Amino acid sequence: MSVVLVTGASSGIGAAIAVTFAENGWDVMAAGRDEVRLEEVADVSEHIITWAGELGSAEDCEELVADTIDEFGEIDCLVNNAGIILRGTVSETTDADWRQTMAVNLDVPFFLSRAALPYLLRSEGSIVNIASDWGLRGGERAAAYCASKGGLVLLTRAMARDHARDGLRINAICPGDVDTPMLAAEAEAEGMEIDEYMAEASEAVPSGRVAEPEEVASLALFLASDDAAHINGTAIAIDGGGGA
Repeated sequence: MSVVLVTGASSGIGAAIAVTFAENGWDVMAAGRDEVRLEEVADVSEHIITWAGELGSAEDCEELVADTIDEFGEIDCLVNNAGIILRGTVSETTDADWRQTMAVNLDVPFFLSRAALPYLLRSEGSIVNIASDWGLRGGERAAAYCASKGGLVLLTRAMARDHARDGLRINAICPGDVDTPMLAAEAEAEGMEIDEYMAEASEAVPSGRVAEPEEVASLALFLASDDAAHINGTAIAIDGGGGA
């Protein structure tokens, strides 16, 4: 049985990843801050165990990895999914917003990857980082978010080069807009009704719609599988052609 550790698993993409892996026979440690929502995710499958708490420091990340090992004995895949977006240009971004964005979107994946590395090397497993298409090409009024996701893409590529000969693969998924609670929160932050926001977001995508969380989850499952054995250090956009 393979074991996956997923962060940000209480809703949206993270919840879809946890469920998709569980439905395909993986044991899942689903980590997040919202205990109630995590339990709803866990109700879907007996293969899902939850971990509710903050990941604000290296020590928190080490604790999560240790708890996963105590529960399952191994880690075969780490999915760094937890993330936030605080909108603003450089001039509009406060020191606190910058630090919080970097802490969640870049520091936590770094700390978790470092803590999980000995176990992932032992299992010759993989890391899947959920970045963003804005980490590839940038976007408007999201300076801190774009910088953090761009950093995550390059952390992915650097780690892949460092550990390819060890049998460990590290890849990034770069979604465009996805129909998740984060998208609804963005709409609220912009003072727009969700239907109006979704319509505008869909209009901007060549395919005419935003992605579903399950589509990102399916790609994560593929990247963690033996079918992706020679895919390493990549950043794959899943944005309906938005970056074309």
